[in-house]
Amino acid sequence: MKKKNKIVKLKTRHSVAKRFRFTKTGKILRRCNQNRHLKANRSRKNSRRKRAPQEVFGSMAKKLVKMLGK
Repeated sequence: MKKKNKIVKLKTRHSVAKRFRFTKTGKILRRCNQNRHLKANRSRKNSRRKRAPQEVFGSMAKKLVKMLGK
């Protein structure tokens, strides 16, 4: 009698789930860095740009998809 191999479900990494989110089209978004303190040194234009979330590309995106179990 043969044993059937079960497919192991990947657990979601909650530390990653808090920091990244998926759009409906499947893109992964992240927050911008350097946006906590010491903002007086930066231009307003730079501060405005950092408000908007940015997309994650390449091999990092593939790793995040695995970590999020999607």
